[in-house]
Amino acid sequence: MSETATTCDRDTGGHAFDVFSRQCPSRGTLEHITGRWGALTLGALYESGARFNELRRRVDGVSEKMLSQTLQALERDGLVHREARLTNPPRVDYDLTPLGRRVAEKLDGLIRLVEDRMPEVVEARTRYDAAREV
Repeated sequence: MSETATTCDRDTGGHAFDVFSRQCPSRGTLEHITGRWGALTLGALYESGARFNELRRRVDGVSEKMLSQTLQALERDGLVHREARLTNPPRVDYDLTPLGRRVAEKLDGLIRLVEDRMPEVVEARTRYDAAREV
């Protein structure tokens, strides 16, 4: 199936894509961006470009396979640029495309908001857990 606006089945008020439609390719891109490894990978690349193993160390807990799959999906969506250099040993660098930088900038704002408000989250969790124990 071609990934064009015709795969989106809802009237979106003039927008070609509708992330709420399961047939729309924008949903898959949103999943790549907001999934655990996609968000962390984009966040890490927003800080600076990196080689594969640098990313793997920065995104603590991601397996080599998951990072590879995540980078491939983000590259396919046009968010990440992969540059293979023919050196000995071979070197592969990853960086954000202009679109990837715009997306990661928004994501970085969300990351910072979550980090800054974690004391409130921890307090809410404590209250919730205490109420459940009664």
